Amino acid sequence: MSLNYIKNFYEGCLRPPTVIGQFHTLFFGSVRMFFLGVLGFAVYGNEALHFSCEPDKRKVNLFCYNQFRPITPQVFWALQLVTVLVPGAMFHLYAACRNIDQEDILQKPTYTVFYILSVLLRIVLEVVAFWLQSHLFGFQVNPLYRCDAGALDKKFNITRCMVPEHFEKTIFLIAMYTFTVITLVLCVAEIFEILRRRLGFLNNQ
Repeated sequence: MSLNYIKNFYEGCLRPPTVIGQFHTLFFGSVRMFFLGVLGFAVYGNEALHFSCEPDKRKVNLFCYNQFRPITPQVFWALQLVTVLVPGAMFHLYAACRNIDQEDILQKPTYTVFYILSVLLRIVLEVVAFWLQSHLFGFQVNPLYRCDAGALDKKFNITRCMVPEHFEKTIFLIAMYTFTVITLVLCVAEIFEILRRRLGFLNNQ
């Protein structure tokens, strides 16, 4: 593989053809992942250990925590990040196989359509993730959680549980919703930018 091919691959295929797309890649790859990887672990890392119920028994705490968190937020957001990366990764793989550069994406209608479809799919995945997050975690973390522990032992019935660091978790939830909204806005803006540049290319011709 020649050095020129490697250079073209990194400069053309791995970098989006629009300024907004490049900013989105930087925003997505650095700020969002840093926020989730560092601060997410600090806020949610020991949640299961500090989650306590009445009576404070291990089996009750574990049962109620699994009811409170069907899926841990870190796992959900990690899956969201990976899933949202798939459309772009598929397009970059296609571009690498076809040796497509940035100008080809803007000048050839087939490549323009493929790229826009990848961005639209990213938007759909972000919207689905936003909807799932709102149903799984809501928009606020309450300090108390009422757990139905009757399936574990009938004498427990409804059990009250203390949620640790609920205020920090609420702030983190709002931040993750905000990141999703910013990503959606950037994706929509990227579509408009690539269409504008495509029309400008056609007018110049």
